[in-house]
Amino acid sequence: MITDEARPDLSELIARRRPGHSLEQAFYTSREVFEADLRLIFGRHWIYVGVEPEIAHAGDVMTVQVGGASVLIVRDDDERIHAFHNVCRHRGARLVQSAHANVGNLVCPYHAWTYGLDGKLLFANHMGSGFDKTCHGLKPVHVRSISGLLFICLSAQPPADIDELDAAMAPYLRAHAVRDCKVAASTDLIEHGNWKLTMENNRECYHCAANHPELTASLVAHGYGFAPEALEPSERLQAERYSQLVEQMQGRWEACGLPSQQIEHLADRVTGYRTERLPLDQSGQSQTLDTHAASRRLLGTITDPKAGGLTFWTQPNSWHHFMSDHIVTIAAIPVAPETTLVRTLWLVHKDAVEGVDYDVENLTAVWEATNRQDGRLVELAQTGAHSPAYEGGPYSPYTEGLVEKFTSWYIGRLGAELSVPSARRETSASAPVAQQLRASPAATPAPAAVEQFTIHFSRTGRSITCAADTFILTAANVAGVRLPCSCTKGMCGTCKSKLVSGTVDMSANGGIRQREIDQGMILTCCSRPTSDLVIDR
Repeated sequence: MITDEARPDLSELIARRRPGHSLEQAFYTSREVFEADLRLIFGRHWIYVGVEPEIAHAGDVMTVQVGGASVLIVRDDDERIHAFHNVCRHRGARLVQSAHANVGNLVCPYHAWTYGLDGKLLFANHMGSGFDKTCHGLKPVHVRSISGLLFICLSAQPPADIDELDAAMAPYLRAHAVRDCKVAASTDLIEHGNWKLTMENNRECYHCAANHPELTASLVAHGYGFAPEALEPSERLQAERYSQLVEQMQGRWEACGLPSQQIEHLADRVTGYRTERLPLDQSGQSQTLDTHAASRRLLGTITDPKAGGLTFWTQPNSWHHFMSDHIVTIAAIPVAPETTLVRTLWLVHKDAVEGVDYDVENLTAVWEATNRQDGRLVELAQTGAHSPAYEGGPYSPYTEGLVEKFTSWYIGRLGAELSVPSARRETSASAPVAQQLRASPAATPAPAAVEQFTIHFSRTGRSITCAADTFILTAANVAGVRLPCSCTKGMCGTCKSKLVSGTVDMSANGGIRQREIDQGMILTCCSRPTSDLVIDR
């Protein structure tokens, strides 16, 4: 447990975090920080744990371990889904030992206390006439199905904005019909690294070209960010064509009832998430080695195998890929400060027949390889985090914007949970993360070389406190603000304009820094001022 003596140290780490840079060493190696993560992040937020097809029938039960809490999720005879702490109310024995089971009732193996699938205590022998069974039902855990994806929250007061996520994602997920799928394969992979390194690695594809030959067969590199000045003329032309393809295909999918436009709330919601449907490369059908559909039986209401890839990320621990023929869904569960469980499920239509409609090896090949490769990279990063030379380096404003949004969300939630009394937690839940950061405990003064200032985006009403050398583009990403670009491609990053001459100089690095603003630069894009940027020293 985090002690009162340890909290000021954690608060200092939170307060001096530099936006746009990877976290300090202790966030990846400290037992105290890990325990805070379990208590404040995994203990108070919605955690993705599985899918409804794992408990498709009455009496089906699944278990999941989150920190010290074992949770069972069960479907009752009325098809309702419940979650409970997997602990007998008699003397604490674990009720269900396996990952999956089918039961008539929940019976404790120790003294045979028996519970209904709704958690009510039905039978407890030799307890005397004064014993009240109604006071000893299983302790409930909040559970929520988002179109068939199962989330739990261990807190007595779960974040209410899960309703907003549900409403936004339902149209995107409907056509894929998760509830009408079955689990065709699953793997549990142990990564030898802190859970945040697992998530940071997932939130960027900067490393993909060098490490994921199987995955990049179906991914278009330009869809995950690039530095425009690094492109050859032919590559720039390819990027422009891909941008046109995205616009064309998203319009086509939308017209067919497949929502595709990006929704971005990774850093400005307590229950952070992001989704977008993008074209796949080559045949454009699926994330397989040959990019063709892995299953001949398409999902839900989808009739065209070229339905692209719908990605869905949630904070703090999941990522999902929805194709026309199958779904890949992944959860990261912290086990120890330097150990993370990565659980992957592959779903196909419930009526698809193995060996006839799909081959398991072909279905799983891409993400089995990708997960192994990512596990190796996470382990390398964890090893490096122990070095006395380790220092958090800068994120690429082009390819690591989503990493920054993850770390910003994480720091914001830690700060909010440490500084806001429990009675006010529900009120703070709807506040943007940037405001929560400013409400964090007072920081130890930053070094003189890292001057702090505030960027306010007046149109959106969002603000972010940054170090003086932070790119405005990075700050906009952290604040969840999409900067306007009249080219509609967003390829050039951010431009610089000198007030004195009125001429526009394209920035070689795609950003503008505070000291350049002091020298008379303003933020523009393609000669069009954004007109909503306010700097407060």
